[in-house]
Amino acid sequence: MPILAAEPSIYPERLLDNLDEVSVDRSWWAVYTRARQEKALARQLFAQQVPFYLPLVARESLVRGRRVRSFVPLFGGYLFLLGTESERVKCLATNRVAQILPVPDTAQLAGDLKNVQQLILADAPLTIERQLKPGRKVRVKAGSLLGLEGTVITQRGKSKLVVAVQMLQQGVSMEIENFLLEPLA
Repeated sequence: MPILAAEPSIYPERLLDNLDEVSVDRSWWAVYTRARQEKALARQLFAQQVPFYLPLVARESLVRGRRVRSFVPLFGGYLFLLGTESERVKCLATNRVAQILPVPDTAQLAGDLKNVQQLILADAPLTIERQLKPGRKVRVKAGSLLGLEGTVITQRGKSKLVVAVQMLQQGVSMEIENFLLEPLA
């Protein structure tokens, strides 16, 4: 049982589905928050109807002998904002932001975030990967993650599919069987 119900982690709900329809006055920003302020910032942006994405994953832990489930940010300290200059200023005015980083390749970031969201929605057990090393690019050719692209790495003799957010040099990985993967040219 969760301590708190899941909060909105994306606004609008179809933000990552309609990436081709983004207006020219909107830009992606990587918002680095003050310590443990990601969800509070997301609540404020949701109330102000500012488009954002905060990847959240469920984490189970024991508290006083009881198993509890909470939702934690996948990339600690980061929230992704798709906004105009005035919405960026609204975000800064919340006093929850340490720094806002401009995104040099918005198409790359949008694609990376869409892949991360697909992994989260598949409810796969995810592992955070930091300081990614280049590996072989692959695409999933069968199963619920069909079409998902990432990099395959081998750890402890097991294959893992890594989906990265290149701008942050971080990503998530999950174990996957090699027969489900096909190499990209």
